[in-house]
Amino acid sequence: MAHEDWTVDRLHVALPHSASRQQLLQDVNLTPIEDLPAVLDGWASAAEQLESARPRIEAARAHMKVRGVLPDDLETRDVTADVLRDVEPRQGARDDRGRGAA
Repeated sequence: MAHEDWTVDRLHVALPHSASRQQLLQDVNLTPIEDLPAVLDGWASAAEQLESARPRIEAARAHMKVRGVLPDDLETRDVTADVLRDVEPRQGARDDRGRGAA
């Protein structure tokens, strides 16, 4: 899907986990309007990466179902640090906006 074809709804559907879908909606709702295009571009890029990986993911699932193990040629790495780094700016911005609401 071309970058310009994404809508918030399509991004929401493309994300595989409820936590990422919730984060998308929170980002959309809490981001200042002038910053929204950049935030949505980031989500579109992530969704495009997921879409491009889908054939490999499905092949790995099928292999796992038949053989009980992941394929030997499947590259795996822990991306936890990358995910946490990417989320940090959103968490900080969200904390600033949430103050004083109660």
